[in-house]
Amino acid sequence: MWINNQSSLDDFILLGFSDRPWLETPLFVISLVAYIFALFGNISIILVSHLDPQLDSPMYFFLSNLSFLDLCYTTSTVPQMLVNLRGPEKTISYGGCVAQLYIFLALGSTECTLLAVMAFDRYVAICKPLHYPIIMNQRHCIYMATGTWISGFANSLVQSTLTVLAPRCGQRVMDHFFCEVPVLLKLACTDIHINEAEFNVLGALLILVPLTLILGSYVFIARAVMRIRSAESRWKAFNTCASHLLVVSLFYFTAISMYVQPPSSYSRDRGKSMALFYGIVTPTLNPFIYTLRNKDVKAALRRVLAKEFWVKTR
Repeated sequence: MWINNQSSLDDFILLGFSDRPWLETPLFVISLVAYIFALFGNISIILVSHLDPQLDSPMYFFLSNLSFLDLCYTTSTVPQMLVNLRGPEKTISYGGCVAQLYIFLALGSTECTLLAVMAFDRYVAICKPLHYPIIMNQRHCIYMATGTWISGFANSLVQSTLTVLAPRCGQRVMDHFFCEVPVLLKLACTDIHINEAEFNVLGALLILVPLTLILGSYVFIARAVMRIRSAESRWKAFNTCASHLLVVSLFYFTAISMYVQPPSSYSRDRGKSMALFYGIVTPTLNPFIYTLRNKDVKAALRRVLAKEFWVKTR
């Protein structure tokens, strides 16, 4: 039996995929490989953004913030998931669950606003190039990045507290593989309509408002690009935005499907699939999307690797 009778009554039981034991081993391998790639990709972008002087610009400052965020995002859930997939116990302590809930939600909320800030950076670069050095100076970039982190953690503090305080009447079995707001609210043994209303309002503010700003930015960007006469210049301008648009699409598709809905309508199988996608797949793909489509990042990686090789062979 996978539930250890010695587990504390304060622990939560994460069923994960225990109803499909044949899936656990391949999922463990896939998750481990994806996690290694996520670590490698995001750490590489952070290092190359700081080591290469040619990437000393607001765009890569925000990109390194996104990579650090994705690095923490996967680390907050995947190690615990790997332990539960391979071990007989499918448990997480109460404190570990609360910490995981708070950190995962804070990072997800931060990414919502950070992606909007990155869209604003592209808007200023393409639509107001002469004012770009003034608007996106170092101080303003630090203020904007700090604001995204503060807003994300403040939102998480509110939502996590409301979720944790909902009475569960001893229920501690979650049909999921990590602690998440919709899953924990399903354990509540009281009326959660107020929680759902607050959840939907905050979810709409943190997801739909930044998404609206992103779409608005790209409307102005598209209009500015279409006015460029040179086809080569138009393609270059489009190419600088394509990676960000792809990352936005991946993130917001799963976030909206998961969080802009009442937790009472939460679907177990769809919730697990979506959580796997935005908890593992998206943070793993993000650095490779930016690297494969960005000549500057690829060139910087080659320069850094060549420099390290030269130093070691001296």
